[in-house]
Amino acid sequence: MRAGSKSSGKSRKPSTLRRTLRRAAMPAAVLAVMAFFGAYAVLGPNGALAYGDYKRQLAKREREYAVLDHKREVLRNRVALLDPDHANPDMVDEMVRKELNVSHPDEVIVPLK
Repeated sequence: MRAGSKSSGKSRKPSTLRRTLRRAAMPAAVLAVMAFFGAYAVLGPNGALAYGDYKRQLAKREREYAVLDHKREVLRNRVALLDPDHANPDMVDEMVRKELNVSHPDEVIVPLK
């Protein structure tokens, strides 16, 4: 045997361990990337668990839209009643009294449909 080539069991293990780690590094990195994207697809802001929150937000906004749509129809009706060509006399009287503060506290103004 040569003087510098004395072989022991300890010197072989690190090279075998290094080789195994090098071989497993790429699949481990790919697995980590896949796990990250999989978790993001489930837990992320656009993931599967956010679907229920989107449904609740949609229902809330549809209710808000229905209220706004009703208000728009009421305003559209009032505008139609104030058409300068043929204004509704009751609507004009109501608006004049409201703007000039000449309505009495005991008066009841009934809105027209």
